[in-house]
Amino acid sequence: MENVSIRDFYKEICGDSSCQLDSFLDSKSTMDLGHFNVFDIVKFYYCDRKKSEMTYNRRLYYKISLIKGKNLVEYAGKQVLIEKQGILFATPKIPYRYIPQDNNQSGFFCVFTKEFMSKSKTGLLIDELPIFLPSSDFIYQLSDEQYLEIEAIFKKMDTELSSDYTFKYDLLRNYVLELIHSGQKLKPIESIVSNTNAAGRISSLFIELLERQFPIENNAQVIQHKTPVDFANALSIHTNHLNKVLKETTGRSTTEIINGRIAEEAKILLKQTHWNVSEIAFALGFEEVAHFSNFFKKHTALSPLKFRG
Repeated sequence: MENVSIRDFYKEICGDSSCQLDSFLDSKSTMDLGHFNVFDIVKFYYCDRKKSEMTYNRRLYYKISLIKGKNLVEYAGKQVLIEKQGILFATPKIPYRYIPQDNNQSGFFCVFTKEFMSKSKTGLLIDELPIFLPSSDFIYQLSDEQYLEIEAIFKKMDTELSSDYTFKYDLLRNYVLELIHSGQKLKPIESIVSNTNAAGRISSLFIELLERQFPIENNAQVIQHKTPVDFANALSIHTNHLNKVLKETTGRSTTEIINGRIAEEAKILLKQTHWNVSEIAFALGFEEVAHFSNFFKKHTALSPLKFRG
């Protein structure tokens, strides 16, 4: 599983075409105000090249997608089916993907960073909103009337983004908040994967507890659950039972899942921060730098410094 930044997102858009990456990123919105952009799905997917199936990645930005068309969404061991039209609120904390089930796809989506929304005059803390919590079921079915109401907000965003209005980014933040509040009033789509059995519930709770610790956003933040015992205690079950459940539901052991997720976060911190190796090791729960270095090399075949380049 890869970790996709805003820059990676635009590289994916540009591909081998003549698209200029800097035209998306070297703007006032990026330098001073965080980043925001909005896309028409029809133009984005079909204007100059067919898009392949979305990969199951963790994206290091927020994304709100208004989707018209049949789609299967996968996240945290769940699958939900958008039958006709829906809206999806994606957070960096939960890897996901959606897979079109037909060729008749339309709608809009917007991408933005935490920095963009933090400039709101309301003092908004986006990660504290219910719709962006790790426990949120963030996909919602829409009626025809609801779809048209939300589509109108996206169209206003699209128009405003290209305007020369001095306070357009303040207005765009208000439109994003309007989308969020509209979403928080909706009822989530039920998962088509049965989680009514005990094993399914335990597996889902484990994934939620694991993902809730990430991303690591400052070098004073330290993960609290690092070992199978930590998670078993938090879930009030025996370590062996947790391991058995995860083996059945994911094909991997508790240790493999935890270590794989910690290794992915280590890669992000090494590439996207200037923290030294000891700071990263501490944030990821390692008391000794040597232990972290050995752990990282085991998972990547490179030392942390060689990986950082």
